[in-house]
Amino acid sequence: MREALRLARKAKFSGEVPIGAVVVVDGKVVGRGYNLRTKLQMATQHAEVRAIDRACRKLGSWRLEGAEMYVTLEPCPMCMGAALNARIDKIYFGAYEQKGRSLTLELASANLLNHKIEVEGGVLEKECAEVLTSFFSEMRERERRK
Repeated sequence: MREALRLARKAKFSGEVPIGAVVVVDGKVVGRGYNLRTKLQMATQHAEVRAIDRACRKLGSWRLEGAEMYVTLEPCPMCMGAALNARIDKIYFGAYEQKGRSLTLELASANLLNHKIEVEGGVLEKECAEVLTSFFSEMRERERRK
């Protein structure tokens, strides 16, 4: 999770919503990602999707069985769908989505595919939430000054 936090801070520094994600197999990071939605002007450029994409490319397979993903914020439905399709075994996330629950737990255990994901939230929750809170506070302050 500390690597995901580092990536979230990198996103924050570049003006993106600070979310970071890593995919780990056998204790080794095989995919990293952070939000680039604003910079690339592409709705799908979430940290999780980018990390999954890099892991698939590195491993040469769309199946990431045995993989775990660490992400600083509870994944949205799109990112949960990507994780389910990639057959990730477990997701650890930091901060809980406070606005409009993400349906993470419902999607992870639903009979949508022949795969289910184990999910554990609240990992380094305070640190993960602080990165997001400070980003949005600073953004609101910049807007007030305009």
